[in-house]
Amino acid sequence: MAIDRDRTRDRLDRATAHLDPPYAVVDLTAFDANAEALAGRSGGKPLRVASKSVRVRELLTRALKRPGWRGVMAFTLPEALWLVRSGVSDDVLVAYPTAHRGGLTDLAADPALAAAVTLMIDDTAQLDLIDRVCPPARRPALRICLDLDASWRPLGGRVHVGVRRSPVHSATAAGALAAAVAGRPGFRLVGLMSYEAQIAGLGDAPPGQAMLGSAIRVAQRGSYRELLARRSAAVGAVREHADLEFVNGGGTGSVAATSADPAVTEVTAGSGLYGPTLFDAYRAWRPTPAAFFACAVVRRPAPGLATVLGGGWIASGQAASSRLPRPWLPEGLKLLGAEGAGEVQTPLAGKAADDLRVGDRVWFRHAKAGELCEHVNEVHLVERDAVVATVPTYRGEGHAFL
Repeated sequence: MAIDRDRTRDRLDRATAHLDPPYAVVDLTAFDANAEALAGRSGGKPLRVASKSVRVRELLTRALKRPGWRGVMAFTLPEALWLVRSGVSDDVLVAYPTAHRGGLTDLAADPALAAAVTLMIDDTAQLDLIDRVCPPARRPALRICLDLDASWRPLGGRVHVGVRRSPVHSATAAGALAAAVAGRPGFRLVGLMSYEAQIAGLGDAPPGQAMLGSAIRVAQRGSYRELLARRSAAVGAVREHADLEFVNGGGTGSVAATSADPAVTEVTAGSGLYGPTLFDAYRAWRPTPAAFFACAVVRRPAPGLATVLGGGWIASGQAASSRLPRPWLPEGLKLLGAEGAGEVQTPLAGKAADDLRVGDRVWFRHAKAGELCEHVNEVHLVERDAVVATVPTYRGEGHAFL
C-alpha cells in the first residue's frame, strides 16, 4: 500500500495534537492492510502471530480475529501462560527453550494450560530440567515442539549462513531427538519448527549496497533449495515417532517462500504488521509503515539542525546503523553520524529542519517491530485523523518478559 508522507504527517499530527511526546501510535488502516497482505502471501496456510513483534494484547487479538491468522508464537513461557489466561489464544507455541521453573510449575499444575501451551526443545537436557521441576507422575503430558536448525552450511560445513540456533541440524538428529521424546513419560511431541533467519530476517536489497544485495540473494536461493530437502527429510524422520499437529517455519520476510514448502503446515509472521525500517530492505514485499513514535523539537542549535527530546530507542542485534530509529516525518531529516540517536536528545539535520519550530513533532520509525513497545506504557490507535483507542503495551500492563 503506497503511503503519502505529507498527508500521513498531517493526519498523525492532527490525531495526536492533544498528546505530549514522546508517545507511540499504530495506524490501524495500515496494520489491517498488512495483516491482509501477509495472509494473502501464505498460500492458504495459517499464520501464527509472533507476539514479540507486537507486544500489545489488543493488537494480537485484532490480528487473530482476521482470516488466515491462528495461534501465537510467544517468546517466553510466563508470557505464554499470561496470554492463555487472559484469553488471547488457546494455542501458544513458545519459540525458545525455557528454564523458567515457576512457569513450568504453573504449566504442570493446570491441565488447561498444559493443553494450550507448547514448549520448544532442541536437547534432552531441557526435558531433564522439566522433569526435575515437575516429575512426570505429577503432571499431565506436556506438549513439545522440536527446533530444527535452518541455517545453511555449504562446503561441508566450513561456511555457516544464518543464526546459531539449535544443535539439531540433520534429519538424523531430528529423528533421534524425536525418538527420545517419544520414549519418555510426561511428554507429547506435537510439532516441529525451523526458522530460516537468513531468508526471513535478512533484507535482500540493502540500500546503497547493490553488490551485497546480489550476494545475499544468491545465498538465499542456495539456502532455500537446501532447506526444502532437509526440512522434508526431518519431518519424515520425526513422523516415524510422533503424529505431528504442525510444522512451523518462516517469518515476515519469507511468508510466500516458506508457505510454498510442502513440508510446512503453518508460517509465523509478526513484524510485517507494524512495518519497521528493517523491512524496507526487502524486494519481494514491503509492509506499509504502521507503527511510529513521536518526539518533540526542543532546540534549534543552528541552521539546518533541529533537536528533539529523546529518540534513542535502539534495536537489538548487530550494532550497526540499521538498528537506529529513523526520522521519517517530515521527510528530509537524518541523524548525525557523530551523535546518532541519543538517550536524552537527538539532533537532526536536513533541509526539513529549517521548517521545524520548538514544540513541533518529529515522527520516527523503529528498526524492529515489538521492541518499540518496551519504551512506552501505551500505544494510541489511529484511524484516519483521530485516536480511536489507547491500549496498554506489555510494559504498560506491568510485564517485562525479557
